[in-house]
Amino acid sequence: MEFKVEATCGKTLARAGVLTTPHGVIKTPVFMPVGTQATVKGLSSEDLAEIGAGIVLANTYHLYLRPGHDVIRDAGGLHAFMNWDGAILTDSGGFQVASLAKLREVTDDGVRFTSHIDGSSHFLGPEVAVAIQEALGADIIMAFDECVRYPATYEYVKAANERTIKWAIRCKEAKSREDQVLFGIVQGGVFPDLREESAKALVEIGFPGYAIGGLSVGEPKDEMIVALESSIAHLPEDKPRYLMGVGTPWDFVEAVARGVDMFDCVLPTRVARHGTAYTSEGRIIVRDKPYERDFTPLDPACDCIVCRNYTRAYLRHLIRTKEMLGARLLSYHNVYFFIRFMGDIRNAIVNGTFPQFREDFQKRCGTIGR
Repeated sequence: MEFKVEATCGKTLARAGVLTTPHGVIKTPVFMPVGTQATVKGLSSEDLAEIGAGIVLANTYHLYLRPGHDVIRDAGGLHAFMNWDGAILTDSGGFQVASLAKLREVTDDGVRFTSHIDGSSHFLGPEVAVAIQEALGADIIMAFDECVRYPATYEYVKAANERTIKWAIRCKEAKSREDQVLFGIVQGGVFPDLREESAKALVEIGFPGYAIGGLSVGEPKDEMIVALESSIAHLPEDKPRYLMGVGTPWDFVEAVARGVDMFDCVLPTRVARHGTAYTSEGRIIVRDKPYERDFTPLDPACDCIVCRNYTRAYLRHLIRTKEMLGARLLSYHNVYFFIRFMGDIRNAIVNGTFPQFREDFQKRCGTIGR
């Protein structure tokens, strides 16, 4: 993997770059659709290619449980299994294991947990997480970390931080495939000094890219921004920075302004299934009564196939009658919107107009994008 910064913003830390992977060249900043079960919900790989996605995520925890990483390995890896020619990033499973709460036990060795599917017992640690991801065959894999939910005490977050740093070392030692790159994950909750400690330790270990984890887990936006800034301040400028699980158009603009290159989030498909669409003027809940006789496009400023061919009234009808097509069409539009929005951000950086883009966005959408 190679990463090159092509343009920077003179008034913010925003930058436009190029990330070269074995399965394609990715222009950053980039939004990566989440394919938890080796599929972005409601969309085919052909849809994603048509939309313009260059890289998608898959979930280590879920694919380990179903269908099993050995099945995917025998199928030729994730790319063959899901018929996707673009790049793939797999998470380590740390976030999912952390969210199990009472179903898991964290030790210095790793995490023992009970499957949410059938109650079976499992163990996930640094070496196991790397082995699973090597079997899956993604281009970018993540170090195993302990993601702490908000709120948490300083003492607990500090202990989790120390574990995550030790696990990062073990992940790097366990990695054997040369056609994959391993990113370290900065943790530290909402505590700036722990964020700094984590970032500096990971940089000393040395990784080709760095993720910022443990955010968008319930903390207020202002605390998220402080934690983000405290992390990025100590990361190298020549390596990609990935903000995990975040988020909304507002998050994108503000995080890019602080130097983030990569994003992922389940939001566009999740809200689509409940009848919400992101548009150039903010979010609209298309299932609501005002759209019953609205025969205009979902977003007049959008040129996706949904906005070119279907009206708000029709989409409302599909959602209210629980037709599968409704969730599929709204998911297509939302993913398209997120990817195009990130492309607009990149163009603004390259053209030297990002500060104005940021100001215009805040005026137009305010906090709607949150």
